[in-house]
Amino acid sequence: MMFSEKRNNLKWFLIFVSFLIVTLIIWNTYQFFQKVKEEERVKMELWAEAHKTLNSSELNADLPLVLEITSKNTTIPLILTDKDNNIINNNNIDEEDFKENSKRLLEKFKSQNDPIVIEYDTGKYQYLYYGNSPLLTKLTYYPFALLLIIFLFLALIASYFRTNKMSAQNKLWAGMAKETAHQIGTPLSSLLGWIEIMKADNVDEQTVTEVEKDVNRLQTIADRFSKIGSEPALEKADVVELTKNSYEYLKSRFSNQIEFGISTPDYPIYLMLNPVLHSWTIENLIKNAVDAMKGKGKIYVSVEDDSTFVKIKIEDTGKGIPKSEFKKIFDPGFTTKRRGWGLGLSLTKRIVEEYHNGKIKVLESEIGKGTTMQVSFKR
Repeated sequence: MMFSEKRNNLKWFLIFVSFLIVTLIIWNTYQFFQKVKEEERVKMELWAEAHKTLNSSELNADLPLVLEITSKNTTIPLILTDKDNNIINNNNIDEEDFKENSKRLLEKFKSQNDPIVIEYDTGKYQYLYYGNSPLLTKLTYYPFALLLIIFLFLALIASYFRTNKMSAQNKLWAGMAKETAHQIGTPLSSLLGWIEIMKADNVDEQTVTEVEKDVNRLQTIADRFSKIGSEPALEKADVVELTKNSYEYLKSRFSNQIEFGISTPDYPIYLMLNPVLHSWTIENLIKNAVDAMKGKGKIYVSVEDDSTFVKIKIEDTGKGIPKSEFKKIFDPGFTTKRRGWGLGLSLTKRIVEEYHNGKIKVLESEIGKGTTMQVSFKR
């Protein structure tokens, strides 16, 4: 609990620091932007004064300096007009762009900066309109780029904490599974002993057989949970036969209100699998399908081989799954049942993807018509 609180506090601290950094950088960028804008204004005022001198009838010894000032501006785009807004000259603007968009550019410059009035002779005026330099334009978009970077940074932090949380959950489920297997093991050993006593006492053979089946089933369940809690051993196994066996086992244990069907290749397909866990995968998917149909409907299991992938599909005629929940159903704790832990599909996903390097997904689903789940293994 304490570790969880510290981790949560760290997350909010990082978010606060990130927000503070962004605020400071944006504020400094704004200050820098204003400073550059003021400097460009001063440059344009000097350019206007120099232009006024050039147009004056009184030329003096400062002419070389005036020419240097007017020629030094190589970055700030400008348009010179008369009092009626007729364009006289322009500078630092692409010729083709100016020919096609001179009026639009003039309006743009008017919106960016106040014009500078040049009185080159008594009662005679010209107007200097100028736009932002490339540097100033970049500074305009810089805060947005910064916000994007920070957003990605925060997304990375969120992903990190989510991954950590999922890892902790997986360890918890694995620990619970291993402990469950350990706890079941003790009474199982005792039950096996009682079965031998029942045989020795000549208890009804059918009764002993049925008890033995249930005990064997409990052993299988314990074995499954123990394998979830550790790295299971894989072996070369026929996926067709394993799937058929699981299908037949469940088919015989459900009511006649469920219509079962299956299709598989008529040849073995060998994959590296853990037979116990693969059987659990098929059983979980079929049981979920039965629950979705509320114990009445059709289930069709198929094994398809396309030389690259082996695909196992379980189709049902149940209530269907909303598209928004296609991925959520595999999250630990997610369930639509009134009574359920939301662990079945989470464990199934772990078995398929982590232990068998396969993929599991909702292939298709329609509300009120049914769902098709697909497990695929690369050959």
